[in-house]
Amino acid sequence: MAVSAYTLFSSSKGNSSFITDGVTSFLIDAGASAKKVKEALSSIGQSVDSLCAIYVTHEHTDHICGINCLCKKFDFPVHAVSATAAKIDAKNVVAHEMRYTETAGDFIITSFPTSHDSKSSCGYVIEHKSGMKIGSMTDTGYVTPDMTDALCGCYAVILESNYDDEMLINGIYPPDLKSRIRSNRGHLSNSQSAQILPLLYKNGTRRVLLAHLSPENNTYEKALDTALSAKDKYGLYDMEIACADRYGITRLI
Repeated sequence: MAVSAYTLFSSSKGNSSFITDGVTSFLIDAGASAKKVKEALSSIGQSVDSLCAIYVTHEHTDHICGINCLCKKFDFPVHAVSATAAKIDAKNVVAHEMRYTETAGDFIITSFPTSHDSKSSCGYVIEHKSGMKIGSMTDTGYVTPDMTDALCGCYAVILESNYDDEMLINGIYPPDLKSRIRSNRGHLSNSQSAQILPLLYKNGTRRVLLAHLSPENNTYEKALDTALSAKDKYGLYDMEIACADRYGITRLI
């Protein structure tokens, strides 16, 4: 069965991704209202009642704010690392170790640790029995070999590209917030994101969706230009790169 993957929205105002093979469907995060999640799914011919689970990256509001309401109306589990699970006010929350694996239909979902200023944070690798492998990594201040090891072999990757260095440095944010964003527990810049593209390409990645772009400190054009410059420099000729819409649907595969 063909696997499809979308970001439903992707920014500091809300984050959620939808993955399906036509039989089994689930979300990574639900960081907008239940109404917005429902509307987003409906716009691609899907519905909340088809979901089998939500997999949560961390407890910040822009990743979990719709979960409580969704779980009141629909009976599916919410999977999260234990420190994150403790912060989610919803039924059917399943707490896990930092590295855990769950099976959903023909999918295998595996977590890996990321570095963010939250109780805990993780990314996910999703493998399907068809051979399709998808990675999702946002909300991390830097990239470790462990993270790239997790993503290597993924055909398609949702990859944070949160801010442009100059826009952040010269922007309106107070110094402490700028420092937090640029720290090892903050977010990835466009340049940090672009730096790992050659390694991903070498290990099979051919589609990349630049995600979690800051409305204040980044633009679609700057994020994409930085990534495309790396593509040209390193000869990543058949890698398709796009930016996830902050407030609407973007298809990864």
